[in-house]
Amino acid sequence: MCKKILMVVTNFSDINDEIKTGVWLEEFAMPYLTFKATGYDVTVASPLGGKSPIDENSLSCSNPMEWDDAAKNLNNTMMLSEVDYKSFDAVFLPGGHGPMFDLAYNDTLSKIIEYMYYNTKIIAAVCHGIAGLLGAKDCDGNSVLKNKYITAFTNKEEQIVKMAEFMPFSLEDRIKSLGAVFIEGKPWSEHTEINCNIVTGQNQQSSLLTAEGVISLL
Repeated sequence: MCKKILMVVTNFSDINDEIKTGVWLEEFAMPYLTFKATGYDVTVASPLGGKSPIDENSLSCSNPMEWDDAAKNLNNTMMLSEVDYKSFDAVFLPGGHGPMFDLAYNDTLSKIIEYMYYNTKIIAAVCHGIAGLLGAKDCDGNSVLKNKYITAFTNKEEQIVKMAEFMPFSLEDRIKSLGAVFIEGKPWSEHTEINCNIVTGQNQQSSLLTAEGVISLL
C-alpha cells in the first residue's frame, strides 16, 4: 500500500485591513509535488475546510508552472475534524504567517499531532507551520517538542521581513519556552532538523529539504 500524507494548511488571511497572509505557496507546492512524485497519497485539510488562502507575496511570475497545479488543491480542502487521521503515515504543516493565527490554537490539530507522536508516525512542518505543533503534549503533559532539536522561522528573519510586530507571539521564543533546543541557521539558508519522527524546516528555502526528510523516514 502507498504511504499516505496529511497536509494541514491555514484558513487565515487578514492580519489587518492592509496586511494579508495565508499559506506560503512554495512551502505547500514543493512538498506536495515531491510527495506525489514519490507515489504517495496526499490529502489536504484545514481547520475550516474549503479555501486555504495563498499569501500574495509568495506569488511570482518566476514560480514554476507546476506550482499552479499544486495550488488548485488549496481551493477546496477537507475540514480537519472530518479527516480519518489515524489512517495516515505522516502529517506535514506548510507555513506562511497564517498558521500563527489558527493552527497554533487548533485543538483538533493538537490531537492529531499527539496521535502521530504516540504512534511514532512522521510529524513535519516548515517555517511558521511549526506553530501548529505548539499545542501537542506527550503523556507527561510536556510539549512534544521538549528536548528536541527544532528549527523554524527565526526572530532575525521575522525582523528582516518586518512582520514581528504583527505576530501574536514570537515563534522562536515560544519554541524555546516549551523546552526545545532551537537550532538557528543563517537567514534564508536551507536548514532542517530531524529528531526521531519530527522533521522541521526553517524557512521557505527549506521546503524541499523538509519534504525529503519526511521521505527518508518513510
